[in-house]
Amino acid sequence: MAEIVVSAVVNVLLEKLLSGDLMKLARSEEIDSQLQKWKKSLQLIQDVLADAGQKHITQTSVESWLHDLQDLAYDMDDVLDDMAFEALRRELNQEPQTSSSSTSKLLNIIPTYYTPHNIMYGRKISSKLDEITSKLHDLVEEKNNLGLDVNVKVERTNRRLEETSLVDESKVLGREGDKEALLEKLLVDESKVSVVSIVGMGGIGKTTLAKVLYNDEKVKDHFELRAWVCVSEEFDVFNISKAVFQAVTGEIKDFASLDLLHVALKEKLSRKKFLVVLDDVWNEKHDKWELLQSPFVDGAPGSKIIVTTRKTKVASVMNSFEPYNLEVLSNETALSLFARCALDEPNFDNHHFKSVKKIAQGIVDKCDGLPLALVTLGRVLKTKRNKGDWEELLNSEIWNLHDASGVLPALKLSYYDLSPDLKQVFAYCSLFPKDHLFDKKKIVLLWMAQGFLSKSVESKSMESLGCHYFEELKSRSFFQHSVNDVSLYTMHDLMNDLAVSVAGEFNFMLDDKIDANGRTEVFEKLRHFSFVSQRNLVYRKFKELHRAKCLRTFLPVGFEDFLTQFCSMDNILVELMPQLKFLRVLSLTNGSIEEVPQSIGGLIHLRYLNFSRTSIKQIPEQVSDLYNLQSLFVRACRELSTLPVSFVKLKNLRHLDIGGTPMLKKMPLGLGGLTSLQTLSKVCIEGANGFKIDELKRLSELQGRLAIEGLDKVIDSTKATDASLIQKKGLDDLDLEWSDNFDDRNSTVEYEVLERLRPYCKLRKLKILFYGGLKFPSWVGDSSFDQLTELVLEGCRKCTHFPTLGQLSSLRKFSVKSMHEVKTVGPFKDNIAFPSLEILEVEAMQGLEMWSTAISFPRLHEISIEECPKLDKVSIGLLPSLNTLFIRRCCERVFKSIAGVSSSIVRLRLIEIKGLTQLQGEVLKHLGAVEILDIMGCDELKYLWESESVACMFLASLQRLYVCNCKSLVSLAEKEVNVGSSMVELVREVGLAYCEALESYNCPNNVESLTIRHCSSISCLTFSNLHELPSSLRSFPNFCLKSLEIYECKNLNSFPHEHLQSLTSLEEMTICDCPNMDNSFPCGLWPPNLKKLRIGYLKKPMSEWGLQNYPTSLVTLSLYGKDSGVVSFEVEENASNATSKSFLLPSSLTYLTVSDFTEVESLSEVLQHHPSLKVDISRCPKLQNTRDNLILRGEVM
Repeated sequence: MAEIVVSAVVNVLLEKLLSGDLMKLARSEEIDSQLQKWKKSLQLIQDVLADAGQKHITQTSVESWLHDLQDLAYDMDDVLDDMAFEALRRELNQEPQTSSSSTSKLLNIIPTYYTPHNIMYGRKISSKLDEITSKLHDLVEEKNNLGLDVNVKVERTNRRLEETSLVDESKVLGREGDKEALLEKLLVDESKVSVVSIVGMGGIGKTTLAKVLYNDEKVKDHFELRAWVCVSEEFDVFNISKAVFQAVTGEIKDFASLDLLHVALKEKLSRKKFLVVLDDVWNEKHDKWELLQSPFVDGAPGSKIIVTTRKTKVASVMNSFEPYNLEVLSNETALSLFARCALDEPNFDNHHFKSVKKIAQGIVDKCDGLPLALVTLGRVLKTKRNKGDWEELLNSEIWNLHDASGVLPALKLSYYDLSPDLKQVFAYCSLFPKDHLFDKKKIVLLWMAQGFLSKSVESKSMESLGCHYFEELKSRSFFQHSVNDVSLYTMHDLMNDLAVSVAGEFNFMLDDKIDANGRTEVFEKLRHFSFVSQRNLVYRKFKELHRAKCLRTFLPVGFEDFLTQFCSMDNILVELMPQLKFLRVLSLTNGSIEEVPQSIGGLIHLRYLNFSRTSIKQIPEQVSDLYNLQSLFVRACRELSTLPVSFVKLKNLRHLDIGGTPMLKKMPLGLGGLTSLQTLSKVCIEGANGFKIDELKRLSELQGRLAIEGLDKVIDSTKATDASLIQKKGLDDLDLEWSDNFDDRNSTVEYEVLERLRPYCKLRKLKILFYGGLKFPSWVGDSSFDQLTELVLEGCRKCTHFPTLGQLSSLRKFSVKSMHEVKTVGPFKDNIAFPSLEILEVEAMQGLEMWSTAISFPRLHEISIEECPKLDKVSIGLLPSLNTLFIRRCCERVFKSIAGVSSSIVRLRLIEIKGLTQLQGEVLKHLGAVEILDIMGCDELKYLWESESVACMFLASLQRLYVCNCKSLVSLAEKEVNVGSSMVELVREVGLAYCEALESYNCPNNVESLTIRHCSSISCLTFSNLHELPSSLRSFPNFCLKSLEIYECKNLNSFPHEHLQSLTSLEEMTICDCPNMDNSFPCGLWPPNLKKLRIGYLKKPMSEWGLQNYPTSLVTLSLYGKDSGVVSFEVEENASNATSKSFLLPSSLTYLTVSDFTEVESLSEVLQHHPSLKVDISRCPKLQNTRDNLILRGEVM
């Protein structure tokens, strides 16, 4: 099926043919008669489009005619757009005539339209018109031969559909039994992490049921951590793992490798009872699942993974032994669901609806009990109360269609019920991959650039109309809210299939499964092109695009989660772009681009231009001649320093995002005259002839975020009043920034400027940076700002006091930095100040001596105090919700004062605390809830606590301990205890790093992860009770250790390697750069369940290791071969072929890393026995050719 949206395009063409400016140009070029012919022909065609829209379903000749009409309509639109651009060009480039010379007098006599450019233009456009007029005439003739009827009408109600879902997800019809059965599986505490799979056909409601379970209150209470990931067809282990990490931590963090990501994820999930939902899984490869689930195995007993899939085999691959098969709805439930969606009634029993009950039953029967089909069609009929409309849907020919797309007939019917405008914007969504997260504002700007949002709708901006269209589609179930972020939206897989189907040959998305080369027939009519992110994307994949002469969209999709740039796109810009002269949308965001060629000025149809997150340094002057440009984005272009000199001619510009461009300090001329601007993320105030603050006056439509930099250059404070910030009601995020150089500054003027820059009171975020006034105006902190949630005061060095902030009822985050003249904070007069404050950040307050706020902060859950060297008096009220406390470069008294008024601290981080020699009992008694304790750079710290018994008494919840760079630390406890006693019973993770004085460490039985790095004095590592075991004992079940890392401990010589076989839980081990370790290690004794081993730089040369009897569980091995003496590798099976300089590899390996083996020349023998082995090679000069070959074969990690 390739339903055409030509009706919407024809409407746009007729609208453009009514344009006065365009017809004026046509008359001057004597081509207006041609355009009148176009208008008459299009009106004749428009009259039969309703009939064609029905007949093309069964008549291929009509469908072919519509295809040809759509193709020609695009060409006509290009020509009219070209003419509109030329008309605007002539208007903007008119020069005033002068009489200063005879030449100018002569020029005054000659009409301006007789210039050489205009004469050439007239010839060119006339030729195009003749060609199109001929084709249009042929289509009109063909229309007559097809027998299309002009009397067919398509009636659609204009009543607005409901925006909210009609089905409460917590009460999903007919799934109560399924929900209870699955809840029973989820809430039972099994001995290990287990998988619960929900299996069923597309549209049956697997995802909806998983959402119900995920948001159930019992589930929320049962699991400590939850994560939801849309997986879809590509089972990308890295991206799935990263999504889980972000969900459970709330952190957006980059990882250089999968290994580092898995280590971090494992740390977060360890000993936590978690629920992970993997939605829409298609993967049938067991090794990919094994790789993905490796960080999950350390979760607490009872942790669960929910998998939704269409395939039973997928469930079995993921070790789900009893997949839950979801059945279609019963007839009674299906009819009830249909009634709720179509009528807002529980059934059809009401006498008003009995006349359509039989029809409804027929529709329900055709939907085969699939909820998605029932909901979608129900919403189609929601605005139709006429019995005939219901009968028409029941009897539609579409139910009988069986095309290759596999799209459900019910979904096709819901599409055909859309207006032409909605059909058009929905079809455009075919450019995005399945499970794409849609940002409503972003997709609306793309629709606007394509001309889908008519300007003729009165009292509604194009952006508002686009949002209206989006909400309309959402109300009909074409979009749905994302599970993880309600501000984003997703599209059901079946809806995505529908979009691809209806877009047909005019839209094409390139992904890693498709190569554009060799698809010439596809590109001849192609108008919209997108490509999915690929790490190894190469230019050759785009070569065939030069055939797509009429391309309108060039769009990368799926790059939101990639922090690295996807490929070098300079070749595309230089070689391909000049040929694509009809582009409306050009986006190269995240591409590796350093220079924008001047030829971009030839893309006169451009409406949307996005170079965000690239390495460009300037935007060429030619961009200022792109008169049609609506949206220009260069966000996070860190090296961008230059924009075009003038934007005067960019009258249509509505969105300019230049945020995150620290090098950009000069604004284009004419910016203040672009009165349609809605997005202007940043302006820089300049002296002399540069941008002035009062140029903001006319920009009354500004919305969202605005940063005003360089306010120190405002000399006349009355100009700040002219900026009219208080009138800009759409702004909700405002930065006001002066220079950080305070020389020759006028405090009085700066106070008056800030006073006059008062914004509208519904502001949500405010930053005031490097302000030089002596005090803040009264509006800062005024209670009328009742929606302000975040306030940052930074670098306001001359202010001696904070503004009065306690009455900001919605303030959740307050951050104050580098206000050196503030010596005291508080007391506050009102005991109920800051009712909503959740985060308090105080940093680099060099003069702060006393903090006296005796009031309670009921919701404050995070406090960070850094670099306040003089602060030694802290008086603060109760902090009942405090969860995180971070103190850096302050005295010990600050820490004690805050810890003493809160017993709820879960995470405590202390860095460079002056005077801290030990955590005394009087402090420890308040830390009973602490789970994570990080202590770094405390040079006076000799012991963490008095004794382990004291630590056990108070730190009852401690799970992770990390001590780093504490140079005087001798031991964790001042008083030694008997070997074997547990430091803290619950602690599961211990990290010790750069503690130069630490001489020994005894690892308790309960520790699961132990890391010791760069502790140069440590000579002895022991494990509680392990030294008492006879070497013959092969297992010691009380040990929980799963991960052991020892790195660069130069003096370590005592290590219980002869008892490693007793550590049955140990799965990952790193022992590296310990040159004094006992020469007998390694000796062929390993943890029996070891999976990952990193080893090297030890006393015993690798060439002398011989047969090591690695466990069969070992799949990942990283070897560091400096001074190893190894010249070759062999597998253990071929030990007889090994030389005295060979290293024997286990046959169980899946991944191998080799580094610093300077004498090894080949891995061919190993790869012959392990053809599927993934290898990473670094700093092995004689293996460079091997590495190159592996890269070509895709076998290097």
